[in-house]
Amino acid sequence: MKTYLAKPGEVKGRVLLFDAAEMPLGRLAVRVANALRGKDLPTYTPHVDTGAQVIVINAEKAVLTGKKNEQKIYQDFSGYRGGQKDYTADVIREKNPERLIRDAVWGMMPHGRLGRAQFRKMRVYAGETHPHTAQKPVKVEA
Repeated sequence: MKTYLAKPGEVKGRVLLFDAAEMPLGRLAVRVANALRGKDLPTYTPHVDTGAQVIVINAEKAVLTGKKNEQKIYQDFSGYRGGQKDYTADVIREKNPERLIRDAVWGMMPHGRLGRAQFRKMRVYAGETHPHTAQKPVKVEA
């Protein structure tokens, strides 16, 4: 018996919807990263993009446990000397709540050509609404 390896033409597209409300950020990021890579399917093949397109809503309501809201640091760097700025998770949540989920998921993706292509299939929205209702996304329960 031979091991099944998916081919790019055989992969069926699917669209998944994740609701980040009241869900711990790390647990949500693991589930989203696995769905993007296709690791939640039995047809997972490491060198082929077998993942789904993922929509994440309610990014502003994702939960950070413990004291991470005050202690977790996000860094921005302009490229110039003295151009590093540090922000806490509270500040990032107010300015750009989508960044919390994007950074957490990107840290769990492979950092190569395939990982970047899979990561581009994720859309994150701070609120409840999204413009992808025509794709009929399947809601994933927590």
